[in-house]
Amino acid sequence: MKAVIQRVGQASVTVDGQVVGSIGKGFLILLGVTHGDTEAQAEKLAKKITGLRIFPDENGKTNLSLKDVGGELLIISQFTLYADCRKGFRPSFIQAAEPGEAERLYEYFTGLCREVIRRVETGVFGAHMKVELENDGPFTLVLEELAQEPQAGKERNSI
Repeated sequence: MKAVIQRVGQASVTVDGQVVGSIGKGFLILLGVTHGDTEAQAEKLAKKITGLRIFPDENGKTNLSLKDVGGELLIISQFTLYADCRKGFRPSFIQAAEPGEAERLYEYFTGLCREVIRRVETGVFGAHMKVELENDGPFTLVLEELAQEPQAGKERNSI
C-alpha cells in the first residue's frame, strides 16, 4: 500500500463537473493498493498518517499533527501509483490490485481515518476525477507499507 501525502491549505475533487469532496487545511492523500495488501497494512498506514507531525508549531518547527491543528483529510484512490514505466513509453498497471480488492481496502483505510479525524472526504472510486489543491509548503511525503513476512530475529518496520 502506497500513499502520497500533500499538506494542503485546501483541496477538492470534482467528478462530472460536480464537487464530490473538499477540505480546508489538512492532507490530500493519494492512495494506491497493490496485490497482497492487507487490513494490517491499512491500519499501520492510517495510524502513521493521522499521527504525522508536519504542521508548524508556534516556533515554526514541524511538530503538530492533523488533530493538533483541526486538520481534515481528502483521500483519493490512485491505482497509477503502481505504474511500471521501465519498459517502453506506455505504463503497465499490473502491479495495481484488482478493482474490487483495491476498493475494499481503500474504504477500510478511509474508515480508519474517520475514527481519528473529524472530517474525511473522498473522491469516487474508479471515476475520472479532477483534483485541485493548494500545496502548503510545498510539503509532500511518500509512504509505503510493504506486505512482507518478518524475518527471524528482525523487527519489521517499513514506514
